[in-house]
Amino acid sequence: MAAYHLLASRKYEIAALLTTVTEEYDRISMHGVRRELLRRQSESLGIPLHQVMIPKDCSNEIYEARMGDALEHFRGLGITKVAFGDLFLEDLSKYRDERLAQAGMTGIYPIWKRDTDELVRTFIGLGFRAILACVDTQAIDAAFAGREIDHDLLADLPDNADPCGENGEYHSFVYAGPIFRAPIACRAGDRVMRTPRFNYCDIVPA
Repeated sequence: MAAYHLLASRKYEIAALLTTVTEEYDRISMHGVRRELLRRQSESLGIPLHQVMIPKDCSNEIYEARMGDALEHFRGLGITKVAFGDLFLEDLSKYRDERLAQAGMTGIYPIWKRDTDELVRTFIGLGFRAILACVDTQAIDAAFAGREIDHDLLADLPDNADPCGENGEYHSFVYAGPIFRAPIACRAGDRVMRTPRFNYCDIVPA
């Protein structure tokens, strides 16, 4: 959402939100957030939602084929740029750019190389609200799942954890902030270890 906020301030026209959803779980891939909340987020932002459905345990071949179809769809509408919220992972941005080039598109990285501690504190200061939906227990404690991104959370993170979770320490769901028409009513629900490594918080619509 920080990347979107910056793009909007620069007067970019955002055509759609693009994300993958795991078919069997009906949840955002990696994050584990319910699709109902994704829909509400799109409505509150006032931006159309484009969902790419993928199977659980999705192979890279299937992922690239379905994402390729989505990119071709937007390219056919005359859209040539795709924005990402990546911060500093060079291999990931290189991969994205290679895939986009195949579709005749280019990437935009509005928060690239921003200081992550400064960025997350600006995020909080602007009034954004977010809940940690999934944490990597090899990086931070499982108890972080379900917590709000606030100054208390930043103080509790271990020193070797990136405050924005750029190394995969956590994934979050943003439910309020200056770019939303209204906050998305939701709460942190049950915490579940779905693998030996990742602890999920089921964020429940309210």
